[in-house]
Amino acid sequence: MDTNDIKNKVEEVLDRHKVGTLATVQNGIPHSRYMTFHHENLVLYTATDKETHKAEDLRKNPNVHILIGYDGKGFEDPYVEVEGTASISDSKDLKHTLWNDYMKHWFNGPEDPNYVVLEIHAKQYRLMNVKGEKSPLILAPKNS
Repeated sequence: MDTNDIKNKVEEVLDRHKVGTLATVQNGIPHSRYMTFHHENLVLYTATDKETHKAEDLRKNPNVHILIGYDGKGFEDPYVEVEGTASISDSKDLKHTLWNDYMKHWFNGPEDPNYVVLEIHAKQYRLMNVKGEKSPLILAPKNS
């Protein structure tokens, strides 16, 4: 499978699955939580409150690990592991792009000063459980 095929498969998994786990480093120990992800050009985005533990973790250590895509069907159920770095963005454009009505549970709207977006640049995507492949397929985006 060539790089473009792997990229297309990774994007297919990201298009089909929005919920995954985000692990940050908290006091030297991995800490995971479920998050909703969006992506564009292999950059992942997820909304959060700027006062959360994960935001505090990222200010101290930007390294993250994400698992997304596994349906629980077993082998040949593709998913991705993402190793990357995250930054906290309060870009108005990005906040408006990602805003949806479900976020009203946590924020007063896209202008809420506590609403920020985590922007995750992957160092590496590992495409797992691909039919016919015995090993993970590795994709290292050039934009990271």
